This record gives sequence, C-alpha cells and structure tokens, in this order.
Amino acid sequence: MTQELLSATVAAVCHAGSRMATRYSTESRQPGLPELLASLRANDAAVVDILRPALTAALPSAGWLNDEHGSGPMAAGEWWLIDAVGGNVNAVHGMPDWNIGVSLVRDGRPVLAVVYAPVPDEMFTATEGGGAFLNGVPLRVSAKTSLDAVLAGTGQAQPGHDPDLAERTGSALTAMLNSALCVQVSVPVTGQLAQVAAGRMDVHWQFDNVRSHAAGVLLVQEAGGVVTDLEGKPWEPATTSYLAAAPGVHAAALDVLTR
Repeated sequence: MTQELLSATVAAVCHAGSRMATRYSTESRQPGLPELLASLRANDAAVVDILRPALTAALPSAGWLNDEHGSGPMAAGEWWLIDAVGGNVNAVHGMPDWNIGVSLVRDGRPVLAVVYAPVPDEMFTATEGGGAFLNGVPLRVSAKTSLDAVLAGTGQAQPGHDPDLAERTGSALTAMLNSALCVQVSVPVTGQLAQVAAGRMDVHWQFDNVRSHAAGVLLVQEAGGVVTDLEGKPWEPATTSYLAAAPGVHAAALDVLTR
C-alpha cells in the first residue's frame, strides 16, 4: 500500500470531517424521529459528497460501498468501504463521539484504514503490514492479561434487531459484567475498535458484524491485537460475530462470550 494512497485518503477524510464539523452542534436537539432520520441522511450525504469523488480519483479501479449496515461476502477485487458518519446518532444529539471511517478491502482483506474523530481531532490510520497510528504516533494494544482489569465494550451495529439477537446481547453483557472491570455499550463501533487499538480499551465484541467495521478491525490487527469470530477463526467481512481484543485477554473473553 503506497504512502501516496494513504495520504490521499487521509486528506479526503479530513475534508469530509471539516464538512461534517460545520453541520455539528452541541445544541442539536431533534424534536422527533422524522426530523432525526432526516438529519442522519443529510449528514451521510454531506460526507459522501466529499469522499466519493476524492477516493475514486485516488484509486479509480476500486469499487464503492457506502452501505454502513451492509453485511455478507464481498466480490473479489478492491473496494472502498465507507462508514460516512460513525455514531451519527450521537452527532445529531449534540454529543461528540462520532467519526468518519474509510477502509480499502482487497479480495476480502482490509489493507488500509482511516478513522477520523473531528471533535478531539484524532486521526487513526493503518495499512496492512505497516502498523497502526494515532496522529502519526504508533499504536499498541494493551498488555493486560486478566479480565478483572479489562475495559470491554460492545455496541449496536445496525437498527432493527430481532428479539433473539437482543436477548443474546443481553446475556453476553451480563456475563461480561460479571468478569470485566467495566463494560460500555455505545456507538460508534469503529470508535471502540480504535480505542482497543490504542490500548485505551481491551476488548470489543459484536454479534452483528457489518463490513464497514473493517477499518477498525485493521487498526486492531496492526496494533498487535487479535480479531476472530466466536469460534476463534480469523475475522473476514462475512463473519457474523467477532471479538477484537488484546492478546493477553482474548482467550478469556472468548470463553465468557461462548459459555
């Protein structure tokens, strides 16, 4: 992966972040669901209007997928995967925890990731085999070896969960609450994965994987973390559930989630 392509992607994401920042306000208070949904769509559109032409120019041969809730297998070749505004629901409620996420996937394998959180001005980047960075500083996952010291997290990848998935999530949350120091349930999911890569969190699990999580997955992998499905097999875009964790606690967390 060339430095030129990474630089072009970072520039595009920065530009999109600046556009989104002009739309964001801590005073935002939507009166109801129709207005909230309209704001979500408008935010996504504003970001995509920046990203699509810039990324297409940077790598014209790559396909384009900006369905943040898309799941399942991917066709061969190179694809831009876009999570236009991760944590968009936070942004439209005036909260600061949201980001712009982009990954490049080649033949089902993430090879480049850029995740930018404009409010704290944190730029996470990773390339396959090239490491993970936060504002240019190398990242490393935590060195913890015991779940009783772990900050774990999960989140809602997409709306409209069926009751069985909600029940499964609740059961896993209870199990992890009984094992870990602290558990967070929040969005954006890619933001949590970035925190695992940075060693600020130690464990993140997801029962409804979507392809746009690929950016966060690569960040964790390149920072020395372990990302598998809940059978312990390597993560791939079509994986339905996954666990991303520091190596010293991955096995113990996997045991908790699969009891």
